[in-house]
Formats: sequence, structure tokens, C-alpha cells
Amino acid sequence: MTAKKPNFLIIMADFMGALTLPPYGNTIAKTPSITSLAEQGVVFQNAYCNYPLCAPSRASLMSGLLPSQIGVYDNGAEFPASIPTFAHYLRQLGYRCELSGKMHFVGPDQLHGFNDRLTVDLVPADFGWMPPWRDSLLHDWPSLETVRDTGVVTRTMGIDFDEEVTHRAVQRLYDFARDQNQQPFLLTTSFIQPHEPYKTTQECWDRYTDEEVGLPSVSLPAEQLWDEHSRRLYAAMGSDRDSVTDEQIVRARHGFYAMLSFVDQQIEKVMAALKDTGLDEDTIVIVTSDHGAMIGERGLWCIVNFFEWTMRVPFIVHAPRHFAPRTVDTNISLVDLLPTLLDLATDGHPPELATPVDGTSLVPLARGETTEHSGSIHAEIMAEGCVKPAVMVKRGDYKYIHCEADPPLLFDLANDPMELTNLAAHPEMAELVASFQSEVDEKWDLELLEQHVDESRQRRIMVHETYEKADPPVWDFAVNNDPWKSYQRSFREPWQDTEQKTTLK
Repeated sequence: MTAKKPNFLIIMADFMGALTLPPYGNTIAKTPSITSLAEQGVVFQNAYCNYPLCAPSRASLMSGLLPSQIGVYDNGAEFPASIPTFAHYLRQLGYRCELSGKMHFVGPDQLHGFNDRLTVDLVPADFGWMPPWRDSLLHDWPSLETVRDTGVVTRTMGIDFDEEVTHRAVQRLYDFARDQNQQPFLLTTSFIQPHEPYKTTQECWDRYTDEEVGLPSVSLPAEQLWDEHSRRLYAAMGSDRDSVTDEQIVRARHGFYAMLSFVDQQIEKVMAALKDTGLDEDTIVIVTSDHGAMIGERGLWCIVNFFEWTMRVPFIVHAPRHFAPRTVDTNISLVDLLPTLLDLATDGHPPELATPVDGTSLVPLARGETTEHSGSIHAEIMAEGCVKPAVMVKRGDYKYIHCEADPPLLFDLANDPMELTNLAAHPEMAELVASFQSEVDEKWDLELLEQHVDESRQRRIMVHETYEKADPPVWDFAVNNDPWKSYQRSFREPWQDTEQKTTLK
């Protein structure tokens, strides 16, 4: 008899960096649900995104490929429908794949392998969010006004969206439990918070005091210590000509942590439904994010940089029937998710892939086994703050950052976790720098990549400007509110059997 395939529940939250969470050493955040999952699960301590920006990172997570390989260069770049995702592969294996929440797909394909989306997306599907990436065109995002404009509100768009995401996910779990013939499922639940602006309810705000939150661990460095990439980000925010007070910084961070607790509350509701339905025993839960957030560290509030607060993401695998609780220190990244899901879905016998991926299954690491996982992480930026493509390689405790327009950066994270000392020009590091540069040259053709980015941008500008004039197509996803799939109807066709909602027994 074939063993029952596990269900998958993937939980994501925008801007939820690893360094903002207790399982990764943060002593400020109050996130009991995430902490509980971590205590019972496998915590990957050195998990990284492959691009510190929403759309490219999520495309990479779903495809197992670096964004440059699939043309998702920025937040306004199309994710091609021809790229297989973990949803495509899992559907081939008999899974029902559904999405509740944000995934930031740009282009006409708003499913990318999912059978259905339970909510609309929060962001547009067209090319309108394509950012400038040349010095002279940088826009003010996020501006320092975002830091100043924070505090308690009754509602926000983010609260409305995340509560709908939770409601739809919970209801879908009940639907799965009602249908005894339901195939195994993958349900991705993706929240927008704690994405700025840093505003939340009084109840969440009151969970913290300003004294508990405090100032960042590293303040804005002296200008002579700014690297060139950060210098452009400071200019975009206005930090080179404006400033915020310590009180404003603390309040913005207070808002962030309060929003993080709100997300944790939503996760608690989803996990409660999973348990109430009895699906928890057969469901593997994975908690992660598309990228982190600087929240004032080094005077930065944005993403699109390679510092640890932005790049490190949570990656927690809660599967007590499969893995004992443990911590894994090996470097991994989001491209590893696709092969990991396929490994788990097939009990170690994944199908042949339509195209090779950049990721590797994390199952051996989760089991505590010795593995061939390289531990070498690759990441990219081709958007705000760059005048040419920038790339990152993390190997062991060392992180190397390269851009043809800027001096290289090398950090020893074991001895310099705050990334305050650039070792790239130190003579004793020459051999290591050469090794990293060789890996960069082997992995990327940066001159060709720059050409491809520019060509893509010119095409998208032309298309977007055309549609701005009149009659734009609608690519945004609309939820299907088919009444024949809801509650009681006088009759139904045979094809509706698997969708009919009956009473939980």
C-alpha cells in the first residue's frame, strides 16, 4: 500500500526577517505561535532570500531558480507562465494547491500552478511598479515620512487584508477536512504585515512599550563609513539631507513589532483550525518570508540591500512525525523550498524536473544527516539603489558583495555579525576575495545581465505606457464566488462532488 502523502501548509509574512523573531535570538518580539512551532520543529538558522524584494524573491521561492534566470528583475517584472513552480509539480503528484494572500505575481498568469486563489492579491499585476534603478531616477521609497507617520489606528488596508487571508485559509482547512475523498493539499497562507507603514491597533500596540523596543543595535554610521550602495539608499530616503529623532525611530520600531504580533495572532488562528480539523498530524508546516526588514538598523528602513537584517529569513519546518526538533546552521536559501517539498511529497523519490533548479532538498539536513548541500548562497539585486546588477555570495561565515560600479564588500559574520568592517581590501584576505570573485564570474555574466535588464525595462515601459492611454487589460486575479460551490443547493452535477461543502462530522 502506498503511504499517504503529507499535506503542506506554508505560512509567509512580508518583511518578517529572521532577526526579528525569538527563535533567531530576538528578545523583543512577542510571537508565541511562531516560537511554539520553532520549539517543536527544525529551525534553519542561516536561511537567506535570493533577492531582497517581494516579487523576485517570491518567484525564486516558487521556481527554485534565481530571479535573473527567469527574468524577474524587479517588482514590475513578469513571472513567465512557462516556468514550472512547486505548485505545478505537486499537482502532477495529485495535490490540490491553493493560495490565500499575497504572492506578487506580475503578468497575466496569476496562478502559476495553484488550482485556485482564495483572495485577491494586495498589489497590482501590471508593469506599473517597475522601479527606476539608475542614480538620477531614484524615487523616495521608503521616505523618512514613513518613519514619522506611525502609531495607533482603527484599521489599515493591511489589517483588512490579513484578516481576510486568515478567514479564507481557516475556512479552506475546514473544507479539506469535510471532504473525505480530498486529495492531499498544499495551502500557502501569505500575510502582508509587518510591511510598512508601521500602524496597528491599540490592542497590538499595547503589547509593547517604547522602552522594551528601544533603538536599533547599530545606528546610522558616520558618512565616511557608508558603502556606495547604502549611500544611494540614504539619498533615496532623504537621510543625507533630513533626519528623524530617536523618539520617532523607537515609535516606528514599536509599530513594526506590534504588527508582527498581529501576524502571530493570525498564525495562531490558522494553526488552531489545523488542529481542530484533525489535519495537523498529516500536515507539514513551513514558516518563512520573502525577505526581512532593516527597521532602522544602520539608519536604513528599506530592503534592497544585502545586510543580514534584510537577507536572513525564518525557515522553520514543523513536522513532528518526520523530524525531531533541532537547529541547523548550514547556509540555505529559498530556492531550496521546491526540491524540499518534492522530496517530502514522494518519500525521497522526487520526479524528474522539467528544468534544473538552483536549490537542493533540505530533508537530509532536517534529519540531522551529513549532506552534500554546498552551503554556498547566491543572491541578486537589480532594482532600487543599483546602477548595475549587484550580487552576493555567502559561504561559511563570509559574505561577499560585488557590483561592477562599486568597491567590493567582504564581511566575516562570525567575528563581525553587525557587518561593520569591510575586509575586502585587507591584504590577508586577498586569496579569499579572489576565490569569491571567481565564484561570481562563474555564476553570472554581469555585463550580459545588465543588458537583459535594460532590454526588459524598455519593453515593459513601452507596454505600460500604451495601456496607460486607454483600454488596459485586467491581469489582477478575481475571486470566483460561484454559489454552486457554497453551502446547500437543490442539486449538483457529478463534477461538483469534490467541491461540495458538507457538515463536519
